[in-house]
Amino acid sequence: MVGLTGMILNLKRRAGQALLWTTLLACLGVRAAAADVATVTPSLDRGFLLMYALNFEQAHQVFSSWQQEYPDDPLGPVCDAAGLLFSEFNRLGVLEAQFYADDHAFQARKKLSPDPAIRDRFNAQLSLAETKARALLAQNAKDRDALFAMTLASGLRADYAALIEKSNFTALHYTKEATAWSNQLLAVDPDCYDAHLASGISQYIIGSMAAPVRWILHLGGVSGDRKAGIEELQVTAERGHYLAPFARILLAIAYVRDKDKPRARDMLESLRGEFPGNPLFAHELARLEAGP
Repeated sequence: MVGLTGMILNLKRRAGQALLWTTLLACLGVRAAAADVATVTPSLDRGFLLMYALNFEQAHQVFSSWQQEYPDDPLGPVCDAAGLLFSEFNRLGVLEAQFYADDHAFQARKKLSPDPAIRDRFNAQLSLAETKARALLAQNAKDRDALFAMTLASGLRADYAALIEKSNFTALHYTKEATAWSNQLLAVDPDCYDAHLASGISQYIIGSMAAPVRWILHLGGVSGDRKAGIEELQVTAERGHYLAPFARILLAIAYVRDKDKPRARDMLESLRGEFPGNPLFAHELARLEAGP
């Protein structure tokens, strides 16, 4: 995907922004993301490309086939859960950057109406992924795939809680978990550039909050630095594999919020060129050009 978080009480707009981003950290993890790119499994790689292109049913078929072939791998079900959440975000309009570029629009957002069947499938796949990941970690606490699966699962739960259920307390809990898992993964594999997405989102969002709010969150064990967050997102955007396109989406949103149109335009143009079948990027480019 990839947030991270709704914060506490009325940390509404920052919270949801963080979570969308975790999201869609959602959306995207892959077995070989913590490994050398040369060992990437083509089927999962194709699954994520299909998901970015909004071909959700085909992506689901890829992830389902992976689960059948590798039943003990936690990344199969967590990737399928990511696809389910991403499809709901797309259906409900959550992925439109315009929605998050305006604080007033975000504060006035309505509670969304999720598809109950999708929600149940989503939760079931995440529970399955976590069970498989914990079994691997019980055997080897440094299992990269398991750590990556746990990072993604926590991020996906945070995004669902913040952006669909509007439950900021729950979102904060899962955001903290996602960041902790990503830190463990980076300690095991510093070259897993996709893992920087989770901490980058958290750092940016919390670092953007008012000083009193940052102080309260710090007491709860959550801290952030806006500049450091941008730098981590840039690492994933430039050197990541599966999450690199998503990191560029998040950077584009950050640049729009910072009124940095040239950088936002560059990010969106690269995404439009890579995924021409996804209308989101062309739409946001047009909106950017039409804006003040």
